[in-house]
Amino acid sequence: FIGTDTHLMLNLQTITEELGTICKGRAWVVVTSQEDIDAVLGEMPGTRANDFSKIQGRFRARLSLSSANVDEVIQERLLAKRENVRAGLESEYAKQGDIINNQLSFREVGTTFPQFTDADDFVRNYPFAPYQFKLLQKIFESIRKAGATGLHLAQGERSLLDAFQHAGQSVANMEVGVLVPLYRFYPSIESFLDTGVKRTIDHAKKNDSLADFDTQLLEVLFLIRYVDEVKGNVDNLATLCLDQIDADKLALRRIIEASLQRLERQTLISRSGDTYFFLTSEERDINREIKNVAIGSAEEAKLLGELVFDDLLKGQRKHRYQVNKKDFSFNRLCDLHPVGNRVEGALVVSILTPLLDGYDDYQDGKCVLDSGQDGGQVLIRLRDDENLERELRAYLRTEKYIRTKDDGTMPPATKRIHRDLAEENRIRRERLTELLGEMLADASYFVAGQRLTVASSTPQSALDEAMKYLIENTFAKMGYLKTLCDEPVKEIQAVLSSDDIAQHNLGMDLPEGNPRAIEDMRDYIELCTKTSRQMVLFDMVTGRYANRPYGWPAFEVVLLLSKLYMSGEVKLVSGGAAIPKDKLYEALTTQGRRWRGITVVQRARAKPEEVKQARELGREVFAEMGPVGEDALFEFLKDKLESWRDKLNHYRALAGTGSYPGGEDIARGRSLVNGLLSSDASKAFLARFNERRADLLDLSDAFHELKHFYEHQRPMWDRLQAASTRFMLNRMELDRDDVAGPAPLRMSEILASAHPYKLVKEAEGLIQTVGEVNDAMLSTRRAKALDSIGMNLKALSKDIVAAGADNELTSVLQAPLEKLIKQIADYDSLAHISQAETEAARLRDEALTKAEQSLAKKAEEGKAVEDKPVFKPRRVVSPVKFVQATYLETQADVDEFLADLRAELADALSNNERIEIR
Repeated sequence: FIGTDTHLMLNLQTITEELGTICKGRAWVVVTSQEDIDAVLGEMPGTRANDFSKIQGRFRARLSLSSANVDEVIQERLLAKRENVRAGLESEYAKQGDIINNQLSFREVGTTFPQFTDADDFVRNYPFAPYQFKLLQKIFESIRKAGATGLHLAQGERSLLDAFQHAGQSVANMEVGVLVPLYRFYPSIESFLDTGVKRTIDHAKKNDSLADFDTQLLEVLFLIRYVDEVKGNVDNLATLCLDQIDADKLALRRIIEASLQRLERQTLISRSGDTYFFLTSEERDINREIKNVAIGSAEEAKLLGELVFDDLLKGQRKHRYQVNKKDFSFNRLCDLHPVGNRVEGALVVSILTPLLDGYDDYQDGKCVLDSGQDGGQVLIRLRDDENLERELRAYLRTEKYIRTKDDGTMPPATKRIHRDLAEENRIRRERLTELLGEMLADASYFVAGQRLTVASSTPQSALDEAMKYLIENTFAKMGYLKTLCDEPVKEIQAVLSSDDIAQHNLGMDLPEGNPRAIEDMRDYIELCTKTSRQMVLFDMVTGRYANRPYGWPAFEVVLLLSKLYMSGEVKLVSGGAAIPKDKLYEALTTQGRRWRGITVVQRARAKPEEVKQARELGREVFAEMGPVGEDALFEFLKDKLESWRDKLNHYRALAGTGSYPGGEDIARGRSLVNGLLSSDASKAFLARFNERRADLLDLSDAFHELKHFYEHQRPMWDRLQAASTRFMLNRMELDRDDVAGPAPLRMSEILASAHPYKLVKEAEGLIQTVGEVNDAMLSTRRAKALDSIGMNLKALSKDIVAAGADNELTSVLQAPLEKLIKQIADYDSLAHISQAETEAARLRDEALTKAEQSLAKKAEEGKAVEDKPVFKPRRVVSPVKFVQATYLETQADVDEFLADLRAELADALSNNERIEIR
């Protein structure tokens, strides 16, 4: 077996040829190398690599041998234990195995470093830790590649054996429990190091400002300087520097932290975040220059602003308020320095960092007070973190140094250092951004004079939450826009092109009309008009209504203005002339310069709510919805009132006869209507119309009752009046009737009512009820009277005939009774019928008297008829006149009454008189 270094392998060709000749081709040639062949070929010049490839071709069998099991070699050759000590070590691991593995833990490593697996593994490796075999191998590889050893440090078992041997010998005389820290391996490679590296560490050992441990820690930092898998943070350094199994790692951390500060002050190491790096002499000189770079607070604030607003918040300058989809611009401040350009009237987001002068003065009270200034702003106070200041200033100094020193004439080594510094600064910026993100997420937020508890966990969402709170609590009139259009531009076009304004809520008939917003805009226009202030559309949209307390989206403002235009309240002027309606859509939907040339002018019109109110009132009064436009509505309402006036004049003439009701309602209605029609201007008319709302509603009810009465109920009213007059003749008898009794009274009540319109419907039933009873009473009384009169006529005829009167006299004497019989048929009064019955008896007596007189006269003249009896005189006897008391209560009363009646009757007979009992 022939072992050789790779730089001698080209001589193998000669050796192989000679050996083949001597051994006649039966000899094996084995070549081993501590370098990876493919890696070596990659480092060789092209010609030598080709030659070496030819040599490789002569070897048919290629074996891959590596240092993967270098730990086994070291364990067998250096760390084999005698049997009498194994038990002690095994017992030690049994007692402290978990502690040992816990002590040997790493943070932020790019590979997995092994720990002790069991007691046997502990015995085989002690006093070394299992991770040291793998780590030291990587250290040798990385130092060699970085050129710190001049590329002649071997990588295989030979160098590792030497390093572990030196390190083991350094602790050989110590008690059990000792561990080999990483700095024990430094002496084994010290002789191979470049002068610049070795000089740095040697000078550190002579520095009186440094302790012995400081140089040992510096050695550790050098060993891991080029190992990417292990970060030089305090936790890892504490693990690498452990020298006892039961060492107090927390105390060791404190020692390391103090040591790192001393090393950093001497510019022997640099820091990036929580990672520390060893510095070569040239790197140290450059770092000293970087430390001396001067930076100002304005530069710090500028960088902080860039990191927060540009890197972290992605250059956000506006906040989209999701409720109305409006973008709210905000000015950005970092430590009270503006970040980027300012926007007039925009909101404010101010971030206070620990780098601000007077940061300690910004306690909660002052932050609450400041956040309420200028109408309210978002103030974010970051927590105090020393890493921020250190990292930020390191970034600024490094960036400024590289920018000023990189002139293109530097040697390659310096250029490499600058590239490393730039890459380190790039990572530092990312780390700063991440740190600021964490600080923003748990920062103290103060918004609009209140401390805000932010539930969001990311900077972006936290800022959005704060901005949402600021907008909702400082834009008091944003809620006036209850309803927002998804496509306001299309809605503007629909409004301006519509003939029926009501379809687009211009009169605010529906809740979608945003009446409070319209009213606010109307008040503003009226105020500007009264104070002769010019209203420019651009200023209204982007100034007044975009800012606090409104925050209305631009085209929502234009939409409201379009509605005011279509309702006739405003006109839009450009170049001194009103914009034609067909050009208005283009003018209103072209933002920017076009809006600056448009002014809003108020028209002397009734307010839309007055028009709306009058329209609604007109519907209630006239039962018909009028048109939307002010002028059209004015004409509609005036026509309706004039129609009422004509009808009321007609009703007034009828009511003036005294036969019909409603005189007072008619008079009041005429007065109200004439007063309203006296207004010729639409605005005054509508205002007056709305003012008389209650009177109009009362008149509406009265008018419809009057109209129904005079056009439909009047015939029934006439019938009721006639029936009441007719039934009044028999009122006493009707009142006593069980069926008809209440009806005449009800008829009188209806006729006497001032508002009988709802009662007239009872008339038909009342007339029928009373009529039936009245007719029955008349029929009965008429029949009785006719019988009585007939008897009188019959008796008269008998007497006349018996007396021998001629036909002429007979006809004359009977005529009054016959006429009375005919008259009774037309009598509607029971009293008149009864009176006719009494009158019949009188007429018969009168006829008999006339007959007697006529016959007596004829007798005197000698013309009397012979053998004809002469009329006996009549005596009418009324028994009631013999009653002396109201009642006959005793037999004596009866006897007295009969005696008187008998005497009267006897006296009549004695006088040859006829007796008629009545």
